[in-house]
Amino acid sequence: MTHEWQILFDEMHPNFFARPNIRAIPKEYELSEMALSLPSFSELDVSIPVPADTHFGLWKGDLETLRGYVRQVDEHWPELFTGEARVLCGFSGDQLASFCMLEDFGEHGEMRIAGPGCVGTLPAFRRRGIGLRMIQLATRMLRDEGYDLSWIHYTGVAPWYARLGYKTVLTWGCEGIRSAAAPW
Repeated sequence: MTHEWQILFDEMHPNFFARPNIRAIPKEYELSEMALSLPSFSELDVSIPVPADTHFGLWKGDLETLRGYVRQVDEHWPELFTGEARVLCGFSGDQLASFCMLEDFGEHGEMRIAGPGCVGTLPAFRRRGIGLRMIQLATRMLRDEGYDLSWIHYTGVAPWYARLGYKTVLTWGCEGIRSAAAPW
């Protein structure tokens, strides 16, 4: 990795810590930024069982219906879902169970960076493996599309993503970066 993690973060998210919603996070909260090198990623490294009627695909329905599902997970997220966003979903039978945006963070140095964002599983479908399997498939999609690095931005559930091989590269709070991992 030729960039230090904090420099890369600042390139992808300029003036992040000046945003009012970030400044309003309680001081005791610690959040993480995570990364995974995509050329070395293999979903075969981790087996994630899901119910037999589970399937995955890009959202093809209307935007307001999707926003209604998103609102069930986080009331602040629906406005982030636009008609331009690619959204991978997990379905249980014919019902939406989980979702994530596939975010393109652009090119930084010699790397193309993208990652799953606004990841959620509807309460009725939690603890069945559907969300984690969806992130595993999203990561594979990004690898297959030629991205170099998958980036998880702004998470409080780092151990969950770590199950797929994501590494915490930065921790932060409302006042800024608290720690940074050594470059790979």
